[in-house]
Amino acid sequence: MKRTHTCNQLTKSDAEATVTLVGWVKSVRDHGGVLFVDLRDRDGLTQVVFHPDYPEIHTAAGRLKDESVIQISGVVKPREEGTINPNMTTGEIEVSARELIIENLCDTLPFPLEDAKAEKVNEDLRLQYRYLDLRRDRMSGLLALRSKASKSIRDYLADEEFLEVETPTLFKSTPEGAREFLVPSRLNPGEFYALSQSPQQYKQMLMVAGVERYYSMARCYRDEDLRADRQPEFTQVDMEMSFIEREDMYKTIEGLLVKLWKDTLNVDVPTPFPRLTYVEAMNRFGSDKPDTRFGMELLDFSEDFAESKFKVFKSVLDKGGVVKAINAKGLGDISQGEVKTMEDAAKAMGAKGLAYIVVRGDDPKEWRSPILKFLSDAELEALKTRLEIADGDLILFAASEWEQACNILGRIRLESAQLLVKREKMSISEDQYNFLWVVDFPLMLFDAEAGRHVAAHHPFTAPVPEDIEMMMEDPTKARSQAYDIVLNGSEIGGGSIRIHQPELQDKVFKEVLKIPEDVVQSRFGYMLKAFNFGAPPHGGIALGFDRICAILGKTKSIREVIAFPKTQKGQDLMASAPGPATTRQLSDLHIGVIAEKTE
Repeated sequence: MKRTHTCNQLTKSDAEATVTLVGWVKSVRDHGGVLFVDLRDRDGLTQVVFHPDYPEIHTAAGRLKDESVIQISGVVKPREEGTINPNMTTGEIEVSARELIIENLCDTLPFPLEDAKAEKVNEDLRLQYRYLDLRRDRMSGLLALRSKASKSIRDYLADEEFLEVETPTLFKSTPEGAREFLVPSRLNPGEFYALSQSPQQYKQMLMVAGVERYYSMARCYRDEDLRADRQPEFTQVDMEMSFIEREDMYKTIEGLLVKLWKDTLNVDVPTPFPRLTYVEAMNRFGSDKPDTRFGMELLDFSEDFAESKFKVFKSVLDKGGVVKAINAKGLGDISQGEVKTMEDAAKAMGAKGLAYIVVRGDDPKEWRSPILKFLSDAELEALKTRLEIADGDLILFAASEWEQACNILGRIRLESAQLLVKREKMSISEDQYNFLWVVDFPLMLFDAEAGRHVAAHHPFTAPVPEDIEMMMEDPTKARSQAYDIVLNGSEIGGGSIRIHQPELQDKVFKEVLKIPEDVVQSRFGYMLKAFNFGAPPHGGIALGFDRICAILGKTKSIREVIAFPKTQKGQDLMASAPGPATTRQLSDLHIGVIAEKTE
């Protein structure tokens, strides 16, 4: 190694030692002819002093620019009183330089690397020069955090006797879920692999193979529209276990997350985690991934408004829908612009509008609302009593079929919380970690467009045993043995107990999902065949590693915890990917490119 120490290692005990350091120039300061250089490597900073007494290296140091790479040798000296920096590990010493090697002089930087300044820089520019962006303290800290999290998870699973097994990235196309990336096969003209959306089928085959406990830090790929918490390629902590029930999975994952939070943040997470059924989560919070750090729970007023004179509510209830409401306490000072923003959010979820009441005083006659004149005294009293209404509150409604009403008001609940936090009337701490299991999801959903049922999770999810007959009679009423792990309003993982009996799996494919026999055989035939050779009961889960790291690092976007992420258009701006293929490449793959039509 070129160095004797890192830039975060030297202390007063090393005084008068001759050392060699390497790294990047964080800053150069000229104090009356004496040059001070803060030298940075991955571990930290050391102050290096260039004295005019050594004219050759002093002159060379004068040419240094920020982010140049140098090697210095010198003598460790205690800092003078008044110049000690208590915020640095090496703050009590400096290195008096005797030799200097300039490995690489840095060009003018495209943007400043100080965290406070860089955060204001356009993200596309930072991604174009990602190798510079990653030098920032904040970004290098996030990379280190991700590495620490990965080690913690691997250590835990190794102690729990899991085997780490790699599964193929190139898989067969199974277009039942998200859109896939297709990869042409040169050796099999006209045929394609798909990049694996997850190792789901492979890990079930590992259970048939007798592995019993498998995990992988699996790379997964989905060709979907992107957003802050979605990338075309991402990492899952993928797991599968044989001979388990749901309780075994809950215990295993809770232990993993407790260790992970302790190892990375030194935070003690209490167990067991609370549990909510899917129906309860939706009814109370309007979401299957509720943020339980604050209240503002949904209440159902369908009975109270059963004979309402307000036609919007009455027509919804007559069609079997529901009327729900929340009290955004203290948000009665909402502006018309903020109401419009909320209304737009509700419409994005399928609402036709947003009914609300601004509470002024104790007398409902003083309240403000476009719907107030349609509400009876009994309805107003029900609202006042059940929502514990007080002066300055804001009541918000959703009226629709059950699931949509929950979703609409769940979104409005989050919008209201953001406004209350902005007004400093509510506090939602990033240091509070409310873990939660959501269980008993619906097994099937009805796709009106396709005219058939589709799996709510995936077609290998086992129904709750007592709901198997229900699955055949009315699939949408059957519960699944699926479970999601939720943290502060984000789903950080999900899985299920799987179907392991070939007869039941075959029924799900053919009788419930109505997948034709030839399609079942082409996509899943090998699985059904494998299940006839002694498949054990098994279940698994996949944790979203990027999302977990983003939460640990207190960042909103998973792009911040991925070394080289893609933009929302799926582009790598640093490497200019994707790019065109050559005629020879296309010919080898038997592929032609159709020019995009222009009007």
